[in-house]
Amino acid sequence: MKLDVLCIGHLDKGRIVRGAEAYDFIGGAVYFGGVVLARLGLKVGVVTRLSHGDSWMLADLYREGIGVFPVYTSESTGIENVHPDPNSDRRTCYFLGFAGTFRPEDLPEVGARLYYVGTVMADEVDLRFLRAVADRGPLALDPQGCLRHRVGRALVTGAWAGAKEALPLVRYLKVDDREAEALTGEGDLRRAAKALAGMGPEEIVLTHHAGVLVLAEGKFHEAPFRPRSLAGRTGRGDTCFSAYLGRRLLGDPPAEATRFAAALTTLKLECPGPFRRSLEEVEALLREF
Repeated sequence: MKLDVLCIGHLDKGRIVRGAEAYDFIGGAVYFGGVVLARLGLKVGVVTRLSHGDSWMLADLYREGIGVFPVYTSESTGIENVHPDPNSDRRTCYFLGFAGTFRPEDLPEVGARLYYVGTVMADEVDLRFLRAVADRGPLALDPQGCLRHRVGRALVTGAWAGAKEALPLVRYLKVDDREAEALTGEGDLRRAAKALAGMGPEEIVLTHHAGVLVLAEGKFHEAPFRPRSLAGRTGRGDTCFSAYLGRRLLGDPPAEATRFAAALTTLKLECPGPFRRSLEEVEALLREF
């Protein structure tokens, strides 16, 4: 079997508390990102670890025609995201469960044009596993989980001890503004992106509340998010990164992939769950950008 993208990461059996409202949800980069990549017409596989009793979380992936390679564990990963201000991106994250560290033997015997590792919390991947993935082909990495450490019940963004060894393995790196500052000490987005590129990755995708900044082939590209609401803000970065990766695989240069990713993410931000709008709507919005 030959895939365009093999996505690797935990699903998040999560919970959102926004003001007085609370609800359960499915999250994780492989969930939000896998759906986007499949809807772009790419052949997608997902490797994930979860409890057998939570197999229902795979249903959306199967419906999108994604090949799923589950590794069953004693519990699933879960995070509670608490937004004290319903209108703010700021949140506090709390530990609910952990499905264990990926092992090289968890990788299925399939090839792919790109391997996309999207992490949820610390210890999901280690350097040995990332090297095993990079040995197979180009690696795209969202290290959110590598910087999200457990302090009591809270999950706190901090330093990533393995960054110096891991980042040279990466072709495409995605971070948000807080993660970029945690990795580089730079609060300025462009300086942070340059510092990250100096650590090894060829292309940097940096998301923030207002849009996306990309550094690729030595040039910066930017595009805004312009949603009419933020009802679907959970999964913003996963959606943007996967849209960018998908369009790069489909032949877009970085500038066009950046604009497309911002337009698709704008539509996703208006609706909870993974991206389910049409590509025609994305193209129509692009003409307005």
